[in-house]
This record gives sequence, structure tokens and C-alpha cells, in this order.
Amino acid sequence: MTYYESDEETPLLIKQDPPPRPIETPLQWGQLLILLVTLICEPLASQSIYPFITQLISELDITGGDEKKVGYYAGIIESLFFATQACTVLQWSRLSDRIGRKPVLLTGLFGLCLSVVCFGLSRSFWSLVISRCICGMLNGNIGVMKSAIGELTDSTNRARGFSLIPIVWSAGSTIAPIIGGSLAKPYERFPETFQSPFWREFPYFLPCAVAASIMLVCFFFCLVFLKETLGHYPSPVDGQESLDKDAPVPMKALLHSRVLLPVFNYVVLAFLEIGLLALQPLFYSMPFELGGLALRPQTIGYILGAFGATNGVFQFFFFPSIVGRFTPKPVFIAGIVLFIPIFCLFPVMNTLARSGAPAIYVWIVLVIQLGMCVVMDMSYSCIFMFITAAAPNRRSLGATNGLSQTTVSVARAIGPAMTTSLYSFSVQYHFLGGKLVYVVLMVLTLFALALAKKLPEDGWKDRCETLEPLSD
Repeated sequence: MTYYESDEETPLLIKQDPPPRPIETPLQWGQLLILLVTLICEPLASQSIYPFITQLISELDITGGDEKKVGYYAGIIESLFFATQACTVLQWSRLSDRIGRKPVLLTGLFGLCLSVVCFGLSRSFWSLVISRCICGMLNGNIGVMKSAIGELTDSTNRARGFSLIPIVWSAGSTIAPIIGGSLAKPYERFPETFQSPFWREFPYFLPCAVAASIMLVCFFFCLVFLKETLGHYPSPVDGQESLDKDAPVPMKALLHSRVLLPVFNYVVLAFLEIGLLALQPLFYSMPFELGGLALRPQTIGYILGAFGATNGVFQFFFFPSIVGRFTPKPVFIAGIVLFIPIFCLFPVMNTLARSGAPAIYVWIVLVIQLGMCVVMDMSYSCIFMFITAAAPNRRSLGATNGLSQTTVSVARAIGPAMTTSLYSFSVQYHFLGGKLVYVVLMVLTLFALALAKKLPEDGWKDRCETLEPLSD
């Protein structure tokens, strides 16, 4: 023990100036914007079908005319992408640690484009299934893209870098439902232009073709302008993996509490959010007596599009300053808490609509709910920071994001089918007054809140650069 000499004139407390805040490293905007172009294609592929998926299931006579069963099949179609993605995304991410991010991203873009075209030409349940499976199997872009952003940022600018992800996702979420809602059945909306029998045989091909065209443009844009973000490292010698601290670590090294805790939090967040996304178009389109709002596909598209635009603006202007003031953990927890009132407001809106209350009351509640969703969405950027910081080194960033994306894809595969099926079950049998799905989701929210509180206060700081060993 060390002792310090003192006298009566030695001050008991010595005021120390707080450490200066680190200067934020400028973002590499050129490469970041090109990377984010790849991200916009994913919501285009997944959410452009939301405004018309319920109507498509009904028209294909998959349910035998029973509208109460539409939710079951809509949930299966929405879940297939994530189910097949869960089988391949880890392999794509680990491959990107070895051959680079760019070739994997380009493969994913091609897969999205192909699958969307196939979906638009599908006129049976099994052709819809195959097209969604193609979409998931060939696409591992989200995990690889987050790895690339992690390589282009450091601890001083990572919050701003990752705040771009929900912004671009929101842009895609704005465009996708507008495309899906506005261009579905073009022979009805634009009869002078779309007179060919082809458009009556394939009434939902036009929105899919437009989305696929955007993806094709993004593919060539990335092919020409995107630079590889994965650095050059020593090659393994004689088939043995390099012992360099920058070498990819074995998968078992990632099964560590520092990695698994943020991954599990990401999983429960994604499960709740994908359940919300699956419920929204179903709730908006179902009749009043079946617990919904009886809105048209065009109206649903405009609602989801307006939400996406508002969300993007909020994340861009407010997220970096909010997380800089409060740090990621409390912001993440606040986002989880908001799921409770978000789910509560669904039956409130239906009750108002069925009671004959003025429509403005329903719209006010709807706007309040979507506003909560905007604030909740900050949780994604926060958890991305935790996961990136948990990677043992930069050459394992892809595997770390791949592990997180694999588990999240499983949750997202289960989420839509479970929530829409619970919705259909509860309204079909009037279980808990048709509100079973909301009760279940609120209970899961309480579990998510307990898990979020276990995140370390400083676990978001950039440990990837210090190359700490993963040991207890």
C-alpha cells in the first residue's frame, strides 16, 4: 500500500478537469454512401409486398375463401425470407472475412433482384414460397454491410456511422410500400396504359419489376464504385491459420458472453419489431369485425411510406446527439420499453373504429403509435454499436455480425408467422377478446427489458481496435 504525506494545508479534494472529449474522426462519406445503397434494396425486397400480400393470398384462393385464415399464410410468406437467410447468412459473412465484402454484397444484390422478379410472376402458393427462399438463400448483405461500416468507422464516429443504417432503411421503407401500394393492379389504376392481358394475369408484377430495376441499378453502381473495405493480412502458411492477432478466430471463440449478450438483445429486439411489421399491414387491412381498420392497399402504402420518411429524418438529425448525451444503453432500454404502449394502441384503434367514433380520433392514435415506433427504432443503431465493439478483432467482424444475423434471421422467421397466426387465432376463436397476440407480445417485451438491463454500461466502446482476447 502507498501512503501520501500531507499537512494541514493539503486540500482534501483536488478538483480535476474532466478528460477532453475525443475529436470525432471524419466519416468516409463516399464509400459509406455507396455501401448504404446496398442496404436500401433489402426493404425494397421485403416491404414492397406488404401493402398487397393479404389481397394476393385471398385472390390465389389459398385459404378456400376463408378470410380468417389469411393471416396464417401471409405470415408464412413473410417468414420464409428470414428462415432461409438464417441457413446461409453466417456462411456469407465468414466468406466475406476471407475473400472480401464486395463480392458477397454483389452476390446478395443479384439474389434480391432475381427473387423479386420471380415473386411478381408467381401465381401459386408454392411459386411464392420458392421466390422467397431464393431471396433469403442468396442474400447475406445486412451482416456484411454492417461489418464494412465497422471497418470504415472508429469509436469516435461509429454512432454517426451506424445512425445511417436506420435512415437508409427508412428510405427504403418509405419507397417500398408506396411502390407496392401504388403500382399493384395497374390495369385498374392506369387503364389507358396497362391494357394488356398480361397485367391481369400478373397484377402484382409491376411493383416487383420496379423494385427489381432499382436493385439492378444498385448492383452496377456498387460494381463500379465500391472499394473493398477488408484490409490485406498475411496469408495462412502450409494450410495453418495465421496466429496474427488480426487472423479470423474460430467460431467457438465467438461463443463468449461479451459477444452473446448483445447478440441476444439484438434477437429479442428484432423479434418484437418484425412482429410489429407483420401486424401492421394485417391490422390495417382486416375488417372492423376482425379486429382491423379496413384500409385499402394504397392507404396502407402511404401510411408506411410516411412513417419511413419521418423515421429517416429523425434518426439522421437526432440519434447521434441523443446517444452522445445519454450513451447507448439507456437509449436502447427506452426503445424496448416503448413496445408496450405501441402494442396496446392496436386494440384501442380498433375499438374506436368499431364504436363509430370520429375517424380523426383513430388517425390521432395511429400517429402517436407511429411516433413511438420512430423513437423505438433508435435501439437498432445502439445494439449495432454493442455488437461491433464485441468482435475480437477486425478479421472476425464478419463472423460476429454473421452470428448475430443468423440468430436474428431465426427470430424473424418465427416472428411474422407467430404474430399473424396468433392474430388470426384470436379473432377466429375470439380468444381474450381477440387480443391474444398483443398480450403475448407485451409479455415478451418484459423479458426483453430484463435482458437489456444486463448490457454493460461501457460495452459499446470500441474494443475491436484493442484486440482484447476473449477470455473470462
